[in-house]
Amino acid sequence: MTGKNGRFINPWDHQGHGVGDILRWKLGSLLMRRKAHEPKAMALPQCLRLDASSLQPPTDKSWRATWLGHSSFLVQSRAISLLIDPIFADYCSPVPLPQLRRKTAAPCRVADLPKIDAVLLTHSHYDHLDIQTLRQLGTETRLITPQGHARWLAKKGFRNVTEIPWHGVHAISDKVTITATPAQHFTARSLWDRDLGHWCGWLIQDAHSKLWHAGDTGYCPAFHEIGERHGPIDFGMIPIGAYDPRDIMQAMHMNPEEAVEAFIESGCRRAVAMHWGTFKLTDEPMGEPPLRLSAALEARNIAAEKFIAGDIGQSWEIPRS
Repeated sequence: MTGKNGRFINPWDHQGHGVGDILRWKLGSLLMRRKAHEPKAMALPQCLRLDASSLQPPTDKSWRATWLGHSSFLVQSRAISLLIDPIFADYCSPVPLPQLRRKTAAPCRVADLPKIDAVLLTHSHYDHLDIQTLRQLGTETRLITPQGHARWLAKKGFRNVTEIPWHGVHAISDKVTITATPAQHFTARSLWDRDLGHWCGWLIQDAHSKLWHAGDTGYCPAFHEIGERHGPIDFGMIPIGAYDPRDIMQAMHMNPEEAVEAFIESGCRRAVAMHWGTFKLTDEPMGEPPLRLSAALEARNIAAEKFIAGDIGQSWEIPRS
C-alpha cells in the first residue's frame, strides 16, 4: 500500500529506521566488527558446480528449485524456467566495496543457464536486483516486478517489464500463474528513491503444485494471510540471514527463529533457507543462521528435513501434490 506521499509503506506497525541509524551502526561498530572472527564451527555453504547440462528443465511432471546463492533461485518445470532475484555479480553494491564482495562463488555462469522464460524480482535492493546480471540475460528478457519499478528499468533499457500489485495474479503460461504476496521491507537504490517501488514475495502455481519465494521480509502478519489464502504450500524459499543488530534489522529481515514461525504460519510442507552464506551484510557470523535454524526447528518439534539450509547449487524436486 502507499502512504500520503505516494511512497509505499508496510501496513503493519513496526519499528522503523533511517539513514542516521544505519550510519551510526556502520561507523560506531566498525572497530568492534574488525576484531570479530568467524567461529570455525560456523561454516559457509558448500558450492556445487553446475554446468549447462545439469541446469536443463526436468523431464517429468515435477518442479525443481535450484539455489544459486543468496536469494537467487532457478525454478523449473518441464515447460518453463524462471529466475528469482538473480545476482551473479561479485559485489552487491553500486561500487565495489570490499565488505560487500561475494564470499561464496556462484555455482554456474549466466551463460550456462537454460532459456529463461521470465525473471521475478522481489524489490530493488542491489543484492536482489542486479543490473549486471539482467543485462547479461538480455534487455528483452521478460521481467516481472512489484509495483513502481518499470519506469526505472525502462531507463536502463528494459522494456519487457510487468508490474504486479500485492495479491495480483499473472499468467506466465497457459498452465502457470504467479501471485505477488505481501512482505515487510523497503526499497532504495540511492538516498533519494526510498520506497518509490514496492516489495513482495512470489507464489508460483500450476494445477498440481505451489512454490513460494518469501522475498526479503521481516516477521509480520503477512504469513498468516499467505497461509490462509494459499496454503498448504508444497515448497517454500524462506530467508534466515542478515538479522543483527536486531534494533535495526528486525523490521526488514527475519532471524532463524522467526523464519520457522513464518514456515509454520504460511502453511509450507517443506522449505529451504535463503539469504545467508553469500554476502556479509550484517553483524552475525555468516555461518550462524543454519545452526540457529536447526535449534529453532528442534524447539518447535519440526523434523530437520522439513526446512533445510542446503548447499549453493543444490536442487530440490517438488513432486506433484
